[in-house]
Amino acid sequence: MSNGEVKKGSLVALFPLLVFVLLFIGSGILTKDFSSMPLNVAIIIAGAVALAMNRKEKFAKKIDIFTKGAGHPNIILMAVIFILAGAFAGVARGMGAVESTVNLGLSLLPANYLMIGLFVIGCFISISMGTSMGTVVALAPIGVGIASQTDIPMALAMATVIGGAMFGDNLSMISDTTIAAVRTQQTKMKDKFKVNFLIVLPGAILTAIILGVITSGNTATLTGNYEYELLKILPYIAVLVAALAGVHVLIVLIGGTVFAGLIGMVDGSYTISSFLQAVASGIISMEDLAIVAILIGGVVGIIKHNGGIDYLLYFISSKIKSKKGAEFGIAGLVSVADIATANNTISIVITGPLAKSISDEYGVDPRKSASLLDTFSSCWQGILPYGGQLLAAAGLASISPVSIMPYSFYPILMALCGIIAILIGYPKFQETVKTVEVPLVVEEDPALVSDKG
Repeated sequence: MSNGEVKKGSLVALFPLLVFVLLFIGSGILTKDFSSMPLNVAIIIAGAVALAMNRKEKFAKKIDIFTKGAGHPNIILMAVIFILAGAFAGVARGMGAVESTVNLGLSLLPANYLMIGLFVIGCFISISMGTSMGTVVALAPIGVGIASQTDIPMALAMATVIGGAMFGDNLSMISDTTIAAVRTQQTKMKDKFKVNFLIVLPGAILTAIILGVITSGNTATLTGNYEYELLKILPYIAVLVAALAGVHVLIVLIGGTVFAGLIGMVDGSYTISSFLQAVASGIISMEDLAIVAILIGGVVGIIKHNGGIDYLLYFISSKIKSKKGAEFGIAGLVSVADIATANNTISIVITGPLAKSISDEYGVDPRKSASLLDTFSSCWQGILPYGGQLLAAAGLASISPVSIMPYSFYPILMALCGIIAILIGYPKFQETVKTVEVPLVVEEDPALVSDKG
């Protein structure tokens, strides 16, 4: 099968995903309590449904497919990041890092600018380090501290962190999503960055304005001076500096945990025993999310094997009739792939070759197609309640990931900016179509005109 061809797939294969969404989100809507259906139970039921389908395959074969999907390197890495993020957050919280960091922020910025500051910092960090997950686990504890000591809703603080994280994930030169988009569309990194930046910048500006407006009446609940110790803030500074320096997120989190523990032992907050207990407690707090991530990977593996992903790709690609339709098709392809897989990098890798064929056929500039792939995969990743970013933030804040969704201003605005860019043909590109000079007397040398380019 060539890059431009897609199997028809099977609509029925998507049934486990529908079951999961109905159980997790549907039950929350009906009961008005999104904790009524635990996320892990919903995904286990969906997994059981997936394994029960496709009776042509032996059960042992389906288990093998499930475990391979669950054990995908990206899935396991996400699970490990969850666990280490929990360890770092637990240790930092126990030695007073969160309180000192928040109080420093409160002492430097008026309360109504805190969310704008958190969003801008998130944008800068994520675009520098190239990972939304790394940004979330580094900034979420600070957001938790701000929300707990002000009138700002916890869900708003977490959505602000995620918004900043998705800004950089979509644009960073070292982001895996950016690299995947550029490689599949065969364009240059800097060219894609320029186009993508022009598309999403209005969304980032509007997000900052919205955050300023809705938190303008906020008042801090702390009394007296905002006391902080710079020594206790060093773990967060170290984590951010290491991340910006390009250190792998796992090393950043392990190093940050050890560093926070050492500072805690120096100032008397920890003994060796209590430090290890804090690490263990932090890990346990995120174990559930790690298991959920692995189970989601397994269910997606079954869905893909049964033709669910192929069906989505075929259905959308068959509806494309024009250049503008091609751009919407590319956006739709990567959107449904991300909704189905809850992983923006994987969704780009899956849809990238087909998007390239579509862009070539309908004359879509590769800079634009690469930007659309990255923009629409990232916007959904910042909205999905079962995506890694929302799961991590919700876990660190001890809230439901669904509660974050109404405050996901930047991901929603990112999608709107992408749609508007398609509708108005923005940005404009210089024509790069190659022309072929044809001799006046073509009969004398037919070979010169055999290729119509």
